[in-house]
Amino acid sequence: MTFSSKLIEKAVEAFATLPGIGRKSALRLVLHLLKQDKNTTEQFTAALMAMREGIRECSVCHNLADEAVCQICADARRDRSLVCVVENIRDLMAIEDTSQYRGLYHVLGGVISPIDGIGPGDLHIDSLEERVRKGEIREIIMAISPTIEGETTIYYISKKLLPLGVQLSAIARGVAFGGDLEYADELTLGRSIVARVPYSAR
Repeated sequence: MTFSSKLIEKAVEAFATLPGIGRKSALRLVLHLLKQDKNTTEQFTAALMAMREGIRECSVCHNLADEAVCQICADARRDRSLVCVVENIRDLMAIEDTSQYRGLYHVLGGVISPIDGIGPGDLHIDSLEERVRKGEIREIIMAISPTIEGETTIYYISKKLLPLGVQLSAIARGVAFGGDLEYADELTLGRSIVARVPYSAR
């Protein structure tokens, strides 16, 4: 791809670093921005900078937040006895989009994967255990993608939490084994949460 402007080339290269954006798509985005008035471009840039500088991690569940505690954890209408454990922020958003769940969340930040050098200490498992020890949580829903790494993570967490007397359940297998939770359609994912089943470490 040949550019007549170094400035356009640099802008295209910047957009092309985003996931799922190739150079052709990046060029379309850059040309679109060039057609907009200056105020629109400035608002776009300001929104990105404000997000980058202001976003933080929720001190309770590790979700993304504007304040120390995210909007979900701060919502008094949520069921605080129910916590859904997810691998990442995208999975949390996917479950929220189903409108089938009104409890709280806990974002692990990944799954146990020795081949990738990710162990239990690299995830937010200890803080989950601390939340359970406080005694307010009645049930933990393991909503982790049904992969080998996901199952390993569920098994490890269950071994730590079951002795604490909390009820553990796993989403129903409407989500195919080996699939990623974030790509499941809302109806299937919603039903999987509602039809969750008790989990027992074998």
